[in-house]
Amino acid sequence: MRPLYLSIVSIAIDALEFSSLRSPIMTMMTRYFLCWTLLTSAWADEPAPPLEARAPVVPILTGCENALAEITLRLDESRTLSGIDISSDASELILVDEAERRHGLDQPLELSAGEHHFQITGTISPETSLLTKLETKGVVLKFADGGSLKTNLQATHRLAFPVHRQGEADCHTTRIPALVRSKAGTLLGVYDMRYNSPKDLQEDIDIGLSRSTDGGQSWDVPRAIMDMGEYGGKPQKENGVSDPNILVDPDTGRIFVSAVWTYGKPNTHQWKGKGSEPGFEIGVTAQFMVVTSDDDGLTWSAPQNWTRRLKQEDWWLFAPAPGNGIALDDGTLVMPTQGRDRNGFPFSNLMWSRDQGTTWTLSSAARDDTTECAVAQLSDGALLLSMRDNRNRTLKGHSNGRALGVTRDLGKTWEVHPGNHSALPEPVCMASLISHTLPDGRHALLFSNPHDQHARKNITIQISFDDGKTWPNKVLLDEDSGRGYSSLVMVDAETIGILYESSQANLVFQKILLNELM
Repeated sequence: MRPLYLSIVSIAIDALEFSSLRSPIMTMMTRYFLCWTLLTSAWADEPAPPLEARAPVVPILTGCENALAEITLRLDESRTLSGIDISSDASELILVDEAERRHGLDQPLELSAGEHHFQITGTISPETSLLTKLETKGVVLKFADGGSLKTNLQATHRLAFPVHRQGEADCHTTRIPALVRSKAGTLLGVYDMRYNSPKDLQEDIDIGLSRSTDGGQSWDVPRAIMDMGEYGGKPQKENGVSDPNILVDPDTGRIFVSAVWTYGKPNTHQWKGKGSEPGFEIGVTAQFMVVTSDDDGLTWSAPQNWTRRLKQEDWWLFAPAPGNGIALDDGTLVMPTQGRDRNGFPFSNLMWSRDQGTTWTLSSAARDDTTECAVAQLSDGALLLSMRDNRNRTLKGHSNGRALGVTRDLGKTWEVHPGNHSALPEPVCMASLISHTLPDGRHALLFSNPHDQHARKNITIQISFDDGKTWPNKVLLDEDSGRGYSSLVMVDAETIGILYESSQANLVFQKILLNELM
């Protein structure tokens, strides 16, 4: 409409120039009046419609009540809402108002003039397959005076299993997911169990586990598998363990879960100041801890301290990177890691083992001022390390993105990947990266993170067919703000699974068919 209004302004002004009755002052005043009137009309907002309905892109939790549609109703006068028609695959549909009062869809409701906001909620059976797509269509509001308002809402919802919601399992918050598929085909999700609050270390935090033996359709209740108790006579809140990594040896079936342990040091953080310091001693530097399982995650070893085996003494910190490790085709185990160097400055690297985890070799740093990283194998056998980069706190333009490094010698040397700081936008957050051979034999990379430069929102899965240079296809799972961490796994050859920090629960599990990204 703007070009049309500008043309009208131009014609009106030209007409003034040829008017024999004009005076210079009147001409000037009229010109300004016409410009102001017509341009104000051109840019004026259109009146808001009386009824709007939208369905946010968020996971719909099985076995739970979920918001299926959000409604905004604008009334010029008081009216009585007599009923609502909506088509949805969900059951137990309820209207929830701004004060969280609940109303049946056929229950009369007196409404005053003004703007009103509602949600329509529904419940999904826990037996419903997570691959089911739930349809919600149309909203019609009917009034006692015989009138009605309608929208053409068309929404498709994806389902998810709520692995943990705040306060469940006697745990305030779960965070930092890491996910793998065991040799037996069991899905194993590990994470922080933060008992008192969402706070990072130092706090009362254990490493928790949930198992799924049915492809992610249902999950065990969270239970702790790494708990330092009241070691050294200090309380649990000064014996926290956090940021798990999980790795499966496909030959032996052994499962390794590693995490960082802070002893003492209340009110500190391992990445800041003296939250972790040079040396090896417990209580001085954060410790690199490991538990293992040889029975598909049913039972676990006592915590093993690998700090002296791995860390350089003058480093301020050495820790696993949260997420998953991988096994190469020749059986080499690779775990992404991170730390603070002799100057206390962050770096990302990896470590590897060729003797089924008995001994480990550390790589050189792939990049400085980076932390949480994920590793995957490329089509030629090289390794790609995707790194959370602190530079992205200020880089919000075309140079924003994950730091990407490639090594062809298990981290002795590194080269910059072509998609470095451009291919994968990030708001400075953990992300997940895995590789997969497609049914047609092609090699693919799968990546998940909050797909945004500024905020931890828009949890998205992307796919690359050219070793990470481009990412042509993506699926948005959660547009709202959760805490943003995620971990990917191939449930089977054709199904992707993801455990992530959602806007709808602390941790949810979703799966999508691979062909949706093809």
